Amino acid sequence: MFYIAAVMLAIFFLSSAIKVLREYERGVIFRLGRVIRTKGPGLIILIPIIDKMVKVSLRLVTMDVPSQDVITRDNVSVKVDAVVYFRVMDPNKATVEVENYLFATSQLAQTTLRSVCGQVELDDLLAERDKINNQLQNILDHHTDPWGIKVTAVEVKRIDLPQEMQRAMAKQAEAERERRAKVINAEGEFQAANRLAEAAGIIQEYPEALQLRYLQTLREISSESTSTVLFPIPIDLVSPFVKKS
Repeated sequence: MFYIAAVMLAIFFLSSAIKVLREYERGVIFRLGRVIRTKGPGLIILIPIIDKMVKVSLRLVTMDVPSQDVITRDNVSVKVDAVVYFRVMDPNKATVEVENYLFATSQLAQTTLRSVCGQVELDDLLAERDKINNQLQNILDHHTDPWGIKVTAVEVKRIDLPQEMQRAMAKQAEAERERRAKVINAEGEFQAANRLAEAAGIIQEYPEALQLRYLQTLREISSESTSTVLFPIPIDLVSPFVKKS
């Protein structure tokens, strides 16, 4: 009976004293409630009952920020969600300075997302997403630095607009496309008129060019498979009548 109790006690001692940490893990050691050091990775030996260890992962954490109701500066109600990438740089601070760094970072990201998106207009929110991402990352990194956390990136994933706003934006985009089409058409007409004016000036200076153009037109018409009959009349025959008229 004594040997069984000794074996059980030895097993309990070994299971409580020996810990193995992975490469991406660190252990914050508390001895009688006070932090003594951070250990890992590898084999860790603790004093049973006296030492307590809190494991902290150093891997990059990808955290989804739930969709937030935001009213932009131009009074448009939208829903915005994002994703935050961060990692623990100081396991000691992440354990001692904040109760639950994952929950705290999530809450901070939600409030920061609402605050930043509420300070810009809808057009800026849609067009300048990189600028907003950098602003969110800087604010979050500044507030999480005392917790030993480094925010590496923040990305706004989706912006949901109300149905009436989507219809208004679709009409605006359609009107913009029509405006561009009219401008391009007017520009084409302007260039064509300039070319015609130049051609008229050349023909006025060189009347023989009109004869060449006349013959070219006859050739183009004759090459088509139509039932049109052409009787070419020299212009010299009708020019006296044109002068009299």
